[in-house]
Amino acid sequence: MFPRINLITLGVSDLNRAVHFYETGLGWKKSKESNENVAFFQIGALVLGLFGEKDLAKDIGIPFQNRQEYSGLTLAQNVETEAEVDRIINEVRKLGATILKEPQKVFWGGYSAYFKDLDGHIFEVAYNPFFPLNEKGEIELRQ
Repeated sequence: MFPRINLITLGVSDLNRAVHFYETGLGWKKSKESNENVAFFQIGALVLGLFGEKDLAKDIGIPFQNRQEYSGLTLAQNVETEAEVDRIINEVRKLGATILKEPQKVFWGGYSAYFKDLDGHIFEVAYNPFFPLNEKGEIELRQ
C-alpha cells in the first residue's frame, strides 16, 4: 500500500455550526463538493470532512456513543509565524473553542498552542522552524 492519507473525517454535533467555526476561526474555505450532510475542506494535500456524528457512526455501522475527554488523536496545522499562531488562537477563542494550551515557545524549539473545537476535537496550531512549508503550505519531510 502506498503510504498516504487522503481524507480525515470528524464527526460533529452540529454541521452548520462546525462549518462556521472552521471557515471563520481557521479561515478554511468549504469546497463546492460539500452538501447538506457533509462539508469538505481542502487542507494542503489532505481533505477534511465534517459529518454529523450520529450519521458517521451509522455509516461506520457502530452504535453512536458520546466521545470521551481525550481520544489520543490530535490534528495539527503548521503556520509560517508565531504571530499567525496567536491570531488563529485568538479567533477560535472568540468562536467558543476551549484553549487547552495558550501559545508559547515549546521544548522542541517551535511555538504552539492547543484547542478543542466546538465538538471536542483537539487541534494544535504550530510554528515549526524545522518543518518549513512549501509554496502550497505543505510540510515536506526529508526521506
